[in-house]
Order: sequence, then structure tokens, then C-alpha cells
Amino acid sequence: MKNKTTKTYNFLTKEQILEIYNMPFMDLVYKAAAVHRKYHDPNTVQISTLISIKTGGCPEDCAYCPQAARYHTDIKKNNLMSIEEVRTEAIRAKEEGSSRICMGAAWRNVKDGSEFEKVLEMVRTINKLDMEVCCTLGMITENQAKRLAEAGLYAYNHNLDSSEDYYKNIISTRAYQDRLDTIHNIRKTNITVCSGGIIGMGESAEDRAAMLAVLCQLQPASVPINALVPVEGTPMETQKLVSIWEMVRMISTARIAIPETQVRLSAGRKKMSKEGQALCFLAGANSIFAGDKLLTTPNPDVNEDMEMFKDLGLKPQKPFEKYKQPVTVEAEDSKLKPLGEKPKWSRPGRKRTGKPR
Repeated sequence: MKNKTTKTYNFLTKEQILEIYNMPFMDLVYKAAAVHRKYHDPNTVQISTLISIKTGGCPEDCAYCPQAARYHTDIKKNNLMSIEEVRTEAIRAKEEGSSRICMGAAWRNVKDGSEFEKVLEMVRTINKLDMEVCCTLGMITENQAKRLAEAGLYAYNHNLDSSEDYYKNIISTRAYQDRLDTIHNIRKTNITVCSGGIIGMGESAEDRAAMLAVLCQLQPASVPINALVPVEGTPMETQKLVSIWEMVRMISTARIAIPETQVRLSAGRKKMSKEGQALCFLAGANSIFAGDKLLTTPNPDVNEDMEMFKDLGLKPQKPFEKYKQPVTVEAEDSKLKPLGEKPKWSRPGRKRTGKPR
């Protein structure tokens, strides 16, 4: 267990990362496995549960996302869940082996007000269950980040999605710099950063390497690697599924480039065989999301995951093994107040293709 500390890292360039990515497959996996064993217990995998506390109606136009209000998908929308509903879900997840709860809300950015106050209370509630609490709520200001930290938030997820160059092909309603600014705001607190991306959106190997080069500079505590799950009604509904070989290459490269991070085998597991997932674990993945859904996309049943863990001799990671548990400050004892901020997050307004280039 450790606190966040300043370290000296050997940052890799896009060209260096691309060279790693293109290594012969067997050599790449062997090298990644060696790096993984140097920095992590290869037989321990964190189990996280993702709760969609507010589903659908998002004003963004991310080409991959069924929660965008402008797309006609069949997801069931809901308003913000109650604190007791979230607590019940968290307890169930803990009983099933999860050590972390990630709460996701389909918001463009956090707005001060009653809903954010409710989320802060959710964070306090879950932290008191001795579980790691992560949130993914869109863009946030420095003061909002500090209030989340004060409530006991362990991690904040804000994915880069892809390279800065390819980003404009999949999203037009916000700028890449907004992602970096939000991560910068998180870094001003003791909250750990969770940031990764999606492969299989039509991007090139160079784009994947460029994204990892930025993550290498950011050194997030965890890096989710998602395989695109094409959803009917979104601009990427006809995208071809990414192969397991590409997934293993990406995980291997991430493990080598950012050796101390937790590499999260995230969306797309439902279509992977147990053998394919085993290769991912061998290559350096040491975290999964459990439960039948990842926000809105299908995910393997928790019993299937437990059977796989048994077959592979894997054990679940305990909470707070990497960083110590945050202290929760109750709302009435808070020294921080909402500022009623209205930040000018970007709306580039460019044309988004949503298609492979």
C-alpha cells in the first residue's frame, strides 16, 4: 500500500510504443508477462463492479455510445438512483467478490446542485463499506474534484478514448484538451486517476500507440482497455469486432509502457473465450469488471468469472492494496462548498465522421 508519490519515469514516445506493439506476438507476450511479474502478483486480479447511477440522455455525440440522446437505441433510461439503491447494489457486489465500485452517470460534466450532493453522499456510503469508490461523471472542475476527494473518492475515471488525432472522428461535442484538463483537476487531489481507451473504432496502430504515449506521460493508477461493442442505433453499429490478438497486443503494450499501472480488461469480454481472457491475464491485465452489464453493454455473468478464476488459479485483489483508503469527511463537517461554477468546456462543432478513416 502506498500514497501517491512523485517518481521519475522513463516515458516512451509514440514511435517506441509502436515498435513494442509490432513485436512478434510470442516475444511481445513473453516480455509483457515478465514486466507484469516484476511489478504485480500475476495470480491476483481486481474485481470491480460498474453501477450506472444515471443512464441515457447524454448530450454528447460519442459515436460508440448508446447513451447519447441523439441516437435511437433501446437502452432503458433512468434518473439518478437513490443512495439506498446504490448501497444495496454495492453490498451485493461486495458479497460477490468485488473490491471496487465504479459509479457512472451519463453527464457531459458535473454541475453543482442537489444531484452532485447526492453523488457525494453515495461516495461516503460506499467508502464506509470498505470498498474502493470510483466515479465517472464527465468533466469536473478543481473544486468539484476536491469535494469528491473529501467525501472519500478513491479513483476518478476519465478515458482519453483514442489518440488526439483520431478523437475528432468519434466526438465533436468536446475537445481532447477537456479530457486532459479534467485529469489535471483530479491530480490536484489525492484521488487516483483511471484513464484508458477503446480499440476497434477504426483507428490505426499508430493511433493506439499515440494514446498510450499520452497515458505514459500521465501515469494513471489504472488503464482500462476496452474493445468496442457495436450497438445498433449508434454510428458504429456496423464496426467489425476487434480480434483477441489485437486485444492481447494492446494489453501487452500497455503493460510494458506503463508497468506499475493496473491494466483493466474492460468492455468486450462477453465475446471473448476463457482462453482469450487467460492470454490477456498472462499479458498483464490484472483487473476486470464483474456483473452482467458494463453501463449498457453485456458482460459475463459473475458465476462464469468465478469459475474462470478457479480454473486459472486466480484470486481476487483485496481493496486498498495499491493505495490507502481515503478518509471520509461528513457533509456537515465539510470545509468545501459548491461554487456554482459554469466552466466553458469546449464545443468544437466540427463534423464527426464516426467512420474508420
